[in-house]
Order: sequence, then C-alpha cells, then structure tokens
Amino acid sequence: MVEMLKGIAASDGVAVAKAYLLVQPDLSFQKVSVEDTAAEEARLDAALAESTTELQAIREKAAQSLGEEEAQVFDAHLMVLSDPEMVGQIKDQIKNSKVNAEAALKDVTDMFIGMFEAMDDNPYMQERAADIRDVAKRVLAHLLGVTLPNPSMINEEVVVVAHDLTPSDTAQLDRTYVKAFVTDIGGRTSHSAIMARSLEIPAIVGTKEITSKVKAGDILAVNGIDGDVYIDPTDAQKAEVEKIGADYAAQKAEWNKLKEAETVSADGKHVELSANIGTPKDLDGVHNNGAEGIGLYRTEFLYMDAPDFPSEDDQFNAYKTVLEGMGDKPVVVRTMDIGGDKELPYLKLPHEMNPFLGYRALRISLSELGDGMFRTQLRALLRASVHGNLRIMFPMVATLKEFRAAKAKFDEEKQKLISEGVKVSDTIQVGIMIEIPAAAVLADKFAKEVDFFSVGTNDLIQYTMAADRMNEQVSYLYQPYNPSILRLIKNVIDAAHKEGKWAGMCGEMAGDQTAIPLLLGMGLDEFSMSATSILKSRSLIKRLDTKKMAELADRALNECDTMEEVVELVNEYTK
Repeated sequence: MVEMLKGIAASDGVAVAKAYLLVQPDLSFQKVSVEDTAAEEARLDAALAESTTELQAIREKAAQSLGEEEAQVFDAHLMVLSDPEMVGQIKDQIKNSKVNAEAALKDVTDMFIGMFEAMDDNPYMQERAADIRDVAKRVLAHLLGVTLPNPSMINEEVVVVAHDLTPSDTAQLDRTYVKAFVTDIGGRTSHSAIMARSLEIPAIVGTKEITSKVKAGDILAVNGIDGDVYIDPTDAQKAEVEKIGADYAAQKAEWNKLKEAETVSADGKHVELSANIGTPKDLDGVHNNGAEGIGLYRTEFLYMDAPDFPSEDDQFNAYKTVLEGMGDKPVVVRTMDIGGDKELPYLKLPHEMNPFLGYRALRISLSELGDGMFRTQLRALLRASVHGNLRIMFPMVATLKEFRAAKAKFDEEKQKLISEGVKVSDTIQVGIMIEIPAAAVLADKFAKEVDFFSVGTNDLIQYTMAADRMNEQVSYLYQPYNPSILRLIKNVIDAAHKEGKWAGMCGEMAGDQTAIPLLLGMGLDEFSMSATSILKSRSLIKRLDTKKMAELADRALNECDTMEEVVELVNEYTK
C-alpha cells in the first residue's frame, strides 16, 4: 500500500531513491548471567574487530574529504579500541562476574569515562572521555547487531531520512549520493533546510512521522517542490514525480538565461542580488547562479567543521579564497555566530534554559571567554581585506554600546596590524545584522554609526512574534508578511537611507517570491539568499514596476491587519 506524507517543501527538486535512515538505533540491553564466558569473549573480540575495520574506513574517507588533520580524531578512537588495559578489564569482568559482553563493556567504559570526566582541569583527559563514549557505543552496536548511521560513508544513491539534521550532519552529505532528504521536524528556515538549498539537495521537512513510517531500503519518491513524499510509489507515481522534476529543470533552464544579466526592475531600478554561503566550497553555486555579491558568509562553519579553534592563518586562507573568488564584487562576512543550536564541542558554553535568547554570537565575542577568538577572526579578516571587496557584519546586536565595543576591537586590531607593517584595506565597510527588534526600533540611531544594515529575518521574526521557529506547535506564528514585521523592516530601510547608507536582507525572506514585491516597494537595496533562489528572483524582479510596488507596500503597511490580507494584496498586484 503506497503511503503519501505531506511536509514543508524546503528545497526545490525531485528524487527517487532508496531510504537511508539517519536515526540512532536502540542500544538497550539486559544484563544476563552467562556460563560460557569464552563465547562472550569471542563475541567481544568480533565486535572490536568489526569496529576497528569500520573506523579505519571512516578515517580514510575523512582524510580524503576533510584532510589529514581532521581525520586524526579517529586515530584516538582506534587507540581506545586496541587499549590492552581497557579490553583486559572488560574480559576480566566477563570471566569473573560471568556476565554478557554488553554488560561488561558498559561497566568498564562507564568507569573510565567517569574517571576522565572528573579531571575537569584537564581538557585532554575530558576529550578522552568523549572518545571512549563514542567507541563504546560503536562496539555495543556491533554486539547487538545493529548499524550506527554514518552519512559520510554513504556510497550509493539514497534519500536520507532523519528526525532532524544538525548543521554538521548536513555538511557531511555528499551530493553525488544523497539525492534528497526528508525529516520529521523543521521548517523552511531551519538550518538543515537552508543548507539543503545551498547544497542544491531537494528537501522536505516537518513531515512529523517519516522516521516511523519508513524502513531502510524502502523506495521513496520525493517532490521537494510541493512537499510530497511517496513511500514505495507505484510506477505511475514515480513517473509523475519525474515529470514534475523535468518541468522544473526546463524552468531552471529559462531562468539560467538571466545568469549574466543585471537585476533590474521593469522600470529600470537596479537592486543587488547576492548569495548566502557557508564555506569557500559554495563559490561554484554563487557563480553558477549569477550572484552579484555575497551578502552573508556564515563563518561559524569554519569553527564547526574543525576539531579545535581555527587558527588565524586557516581563517585568513578561507576569507582570501572567497574574496579573490568574487573579484571586485562585495563580500559581507558575518563574524562568528556561535551559540543557540550551533555548538562547538571544544568551547564549553554554560547550559542555558533558552540558548536562543542567551549567550551567543556577538555576546560571546565581547565577553572574556570569546575575546581571543573574536580578535583572531578580526585579524584574519583585516589581513584578507586587500584581496577583495570586504564588508564585515556583527550578528545579534541589541544595543549601540555593543556595536561600539565590537567596532573598537576592530579598530584596535586594524591599528596593530598597520603598526606591524601589514597591509589592510581602508575601504572595509562595517555594519550590523538586524535580528533583534530593539535594534530595528532604534535603527535611526544605529544608522548614524554603521556603514550598512542587513536584516536577518529568520531571527527577527521569531523574536518579534515570541515564537521559536523550530517549534511545530507555534509554527503558524512564523509570519514574514505580518504587518508588524513589515513595519520593522520599513523602519530599518528608511533609517539607513536617511543617513545615506544601504540596507540589505540576508534572511530567507529575501528570496521569498511573495515577499520580494513588498521589499522592492519598500526600497530594499540588496537581497541576499540561497544561491539557488537568485535566478528565479531576478526573473520576478524584471517583471515588477517599483512605483506600483511602492504603492503595494504602502497599502500593506497601512491598510492590512493580518498576514493573510497582505498575501491577498500581493497576489492582486502581481498576478
């Protein structure tokens, strides 16, 4: 019986392939007494050997795709597996206590983990605890005969099925084999959805129940354009999804003709269409989609993809690659936006009840804990600035005092480099991301001191509506076209223009086909979006008259009471 699930279309495209379940298996077991202890030891030896073979393959793959340094974390895991002290103690436990291998493994590894974790003044020993925990989980999985998922080892065409995907899971997906992904939770602005768009992988999120409905190996037909996924589809359903894919490819070929064109409205007004990127590897997508700049370089992936803080030189090389790759086109680099749901295993942040409203982004950069990280990043950016058209943006700014403190650190590091004889560009623009309502309301004051604004709507909307954008129960409150949100955005644009500054937008709303007519009418100067949305948006803007859109925006701001009324008005003006 074919089942069809409906989710949120998060990244356009279609795919038909086998399901790969990226779901943690059940590793529960019973502690039992055994008579044949030799047989239990043999089971343990087999599980250790299988784990070793598996880790060697993972290490080799990591060295090829991520580099030798990144792969070294697996050397530590292999050392744990062959540690005679620990393996000896597990076997002694099996023999002396006459228990099954699973129970002995857990008792001994728990003891080692507790011992190392107690050394809280020794980061090296605490890392060993994490290594032992990982290895114990792998050996236990082999003892229980279940498979631990590992997205980096996928070597055939699949649709990844998961409850949710973390940014690091998504970063590991190889587009050669991963043809789409489908999740239980999430929305269009969740990190997995944003990453899917930048990787050009079709994605459906928020199906609520895909992981409970699908078994590994089931065939899935994924329609990422409409948000439909078929489990074990009929030939007719496969053909229908493939036809939708072919139509979409033909539409993309039409849009592709605009790759070299400027973004100009029907009445001749030019706006800038830029791309959001996460790593230098995303530059191909930027060029293939005709971006006129980079409006958001999310530097936190430099930190999240590394086993330790990236050095100044590592960062300098990444920024230089992007700046040189863009020539004289502007590149807006956001300083590290760590915290919230973007954690670093090597940065011990305090546990918080509500990390999205807590210690994150610029708040870490301005604190004693983050000062060194922040200054290292600023130095790397300043050194790279001579290689292109750099603009720097601070995230999560709530007060003018915060902006001034960050700008002071920037000025200090700039002077230090100049006094060391290092060349630094003197045309770097320094701006802020507007994602906190307090900054949007006070935009007229900020506009006197910053060089530009970039509105981060993903967070601005959730903070204004007091609705977590990852929470399914309140997802109805994620309303980009609500008149309250539109008024905040208009306030920011007007404040920038009054001081002769430019205003951009780097949240997902910038590439939203319903929002673009409103934003154009409000006078937004730069729209930054997933690279895959650029040509579609350019095609739309070419058909819009800015005077007519200004009238639309004015009516939406002053006559509409609800989001639904705004959408109806946009449809009336653009049909």
